[in-house]
Amino acid sequence: MINFGEPRSLGVPSPEARLRFGTEWQKVGGGPRRRLLMVDDEPAFELSFYCGTCPLLFRRLETATEKLSLESVQERLTGALQDPDDGGVIDAFGALLPEGEYLPLLLDVEPQLIIPGQAGDYFSGEQVTTWGLDQFWGLPQYPHTPYYRTFETPVDADAHLYEFVVPMVPPTLNERERVEEYVELMGRGTVPTAVAISTLDVCQPALDLADDYFVHWGLTHFLLDGHHKLEAAAAAGRPVRLLSLLTLGESLAGAEDHARLPALRARPRSVRATGA
Repeated sequence: MINFGEPRSLGVPSPEARLRFGTEWQKVGGGPRRRLLMVDDEPAFELSFYCGTCPLLFRRLETATEKLSLESVQERLTGALQDPDDGGVIDAFGALLPEGEYLPLLLDVEPQLIIPGQAGDYFSGEQVTTWGLDQFWGLPQYPHTPYYRTFETPVDADAHLYEFVVPMVPPTLNERERVEEYVELMGRGTVPTAVAISTLDVCQPALDLADDYFVHWGLTHFLLDGHHKLEAAAAAGRPVRLLSLLTLGESLAGAEDHARLPALRARPRSVRATGA
């Protein structure tokens, strides 16, 4: 299922929002501003740099310790939402976010749990083919968290879309009994719904210095609700419905890029051949 709503204004004044975007100067060497996802005024994730030529990034920080589940909508999220507006879920989670324009996306995803540095890791795989290794460390970028890969498809011959679901806290902190409960529910055919705030970052290196020079579109969903559901789905090989609120003002993408997402996300999943 793929259901895109219309862009809408959501959120509360930034100082009142539990989740917001921010920036800070690098502490070491006074480098460029870091782009951050903040939770309860603490930096939770470092995101791709504003320049758009640095590698795509989501890096969990030491202060990322909070989930943002809402008890008031848990019953509605036990099953699959049929429309982004079902049950007031958007408005409920919108109250956690800073004022801005958001595009609701309702997607079915089949998550694959990825451990950084192991099989399927985007950062040590596809990203290295375009940017190479980090010039200072001589290593791939490291996200400091397990994450889920869910979808990818060509944008065109010179660009490729990658989709990720990133937990606010790692799966090792999930409650085992709740994960098993969802595995059992999914085995009986239930498709539960998770909720995320998302960014679309379009990144391309300034110079062609590696094996496969192309534009990386990163559609990254940061989980607000559904940590146990995603782990269970990955373990059981089952789908989850994902209600995503894509921030239009805080993504590194333009209006034309956002407008292309519905058609791109409706394409079949397709892996990019290196050097395509």
